Amino acid sequence: MNNMTTDKQDKYASLHAEIMAVIAGETSRTARFATAACLLSEAFSPRFYWTGFYEVDPNKPDELVIGPYQGTLGCLRIAFGRGVCGISAKNEKTQIVADVHAFAGHIACDPASRSEIVVPVHGQSGKLVAVLDIDSTQLNAFDRVDQDGLEQICHDLLRV
Repeated sequence: MNNMTTDKQDKYASLHAEIMAVIAGETSRTARFATAACLLSEAFSPRFYWTGFYEVDPNKPDELVIGPYQGTLGCLRIAFGRGVCGISAKNEKTQIVADVHAFAGHIACDPASRSEIVVPVHGQSGKLVAVLDIDSTQLNAFDRVDQDGLEQICHDLLRV
């Protein structure tokens, strides 16, 4: 393992602890998502160009609706199975896309986005409630270290 990998792992571990400390005792899902989006965006700027959550719409459970985010205007709604976010929601699996312009079905909410990672967020019952969507203006900006760090944050976000 190289120093850059270790540094990034350490940064995710520290950020995880910070997010969990800030949201401890907070009952609002919106507040938890807003806090995580803000702290993630600040910690990894400028690599994280757009950082936010798309929540499962309780009135349309096969659609995601924009939630708290940091960045430029996002798409308001995304159907399950459509684009990177919709595929992540449908399959409930993290998606890493090195080049969104080469990804069939990519939804171009912002043409400056070049790569993307989307991580499912489950509630205490284990049911999918949202996805965390992070875009970068850099190609191939996300790797396994990002996936592991973000999955740990998303796993604990609504459970502590």
